[in-house]
Amino acid sequence: MVDKTKDQQITLWIEMYSESLLNRALYLVSDKEDAADIVQEVFLVAYTSFESFQGKSSPLTWLYNILHNKTADFYRNKYKNPVSTSLSDFFDEDGIWTDQSVLNFWQEISENSSEKEDFSRALDECIEKLPQRWRFLVKLYYLEEKKTEVVCQEMEISTTNMWKILQRSRLQLRKCLEINWFGDV
Repeated sequence: MVDKTKDQQITLWIEMYSESLLNRALYLVSDKEDAADIVQEVFLVAYTSFESFQGKSSPLTWLYNILHNKTADFYRNKYKNPVSTSLSDFFDEDGIWTDQSVLNFWQEISENSSEKEDFSRALDECIEKLPQRWRFLVKLYYLEEKKTEVVCQEMEISTTNMWKILQRSRLQLRKCLEINWFGDV
């Protein structure tokens, strides 16, 4: 027999929290279809684990926790094999910078709010161009300001691997911004 209270509660949560969960998932995975799939999985887990919800936190907090676990699962499943990246865009065979302009200082962004908005938009676009695994790490570490241990645990990677991915991400972001924002300084 189906528990009507459970069904009613989950239905209410779907109505109340779907949009918030979808926005969060979209922020984390940057793909609308993947985000929608993850949110569906969140509600499936919530339904099957409903009895484990003790009410010590708000339902939304509990659902966010499930969402973060499902997002981590999504990236783990998608990236079981390490990403092979060629750094030939940045270094030659001897480890020397191929493009010395990367060492130049960037011009400062003025206090003009529209310029700051344009820069933010350019940065967001550059972040979205990163490989998904890198993008997820950048968002967790820099935008959500999660601690190294938490990021490594969620992604099931070593600290060394995380730092290497973040370093490569920064290099790619810098190059993208130099082309798309600073006009290839």
